[in-house]
Amino acid sequence: MPHLSFAAFAHKRHGSALVTAGVIFALGFVVGATVRPSLPVPRTTSIDTALAAARDDEPMPPVGAKSPRFDLQLVYPAEVVRIIDGDTFEARVRVWPGLDVDTKVRLRNIDAPELHARCADELAKAQAARAALETILAAGGVTISRVGIDKYGGRVDAVVATRDTADVSAALLTGGWARSYDGGRRGSWC
Repeated sequence: MPHLSFAAFAHKRHGSALVTAGVIFALGFVVGATVRPSLPVPRTTSIDTALAAARDDEPMPPVGAKSPRFDLQLVYPAEVVRIIDGDTFEARVRVWPGLDVDTKVRLRNIDAPELHARCADELAKAQAARAALETILAAGGVTISRVGIDKYGGRVDAVVATRDTADVSAALLTGGWARSYDGGRRGSWC
C-alpha cells in the first residue's frame, strides 16, 4: 500500500490533485453535516407532560407510534448515597440494567422541618426527622416508584419504600416527623 505524506502535497504533479480531492472531501463533509434530509417527525410528548400525567394518575399521551404507555407500577431499585434532610435524600437509581442515575429524591406528599431553620424548635424537629429518615432507609431494599419532577427542580418526587417499610412518607407522618403536603405553600414549624 502506498504511503501518503505531507511532502506529496509539494510535488507539482500530484500535489494539486491531492489538494483538489481534499477540498472536495471537506466540502462534501460540511454540506452533509448541514443539509439534512426531510424525515417524518414522530409524534412525541415532552417528559414534563408525561411525568405530570403520571403524577396525576391520568393516562399518559402516546410518546411515539409504537411506544408503550407509562407503567405507574414501575419500581426502581435505589442505593442511598446520603440523607439531606427529613424528606429528601440522594440516591443512585437503577433505571435500566447497567444504567444508574444519581439524583435527589424528595418523598412524595410530606413536608419535614428544614435544617436551615427559622427557630431552635424547627432545628430540633429537623434533626429528629433527618435521623428518622436515616433509620428507616438503613433497613435497605430501597425502591422508588411513581417518579415525577419536583416543583423546585434538580430532584425528583417519588413514593419510597424499603425492605421493612411499604411507604416511608406514611411512616414519617405516623411518627410525627413530617406533615402532609400537597405542593402548596408550606407552613411554619416555629
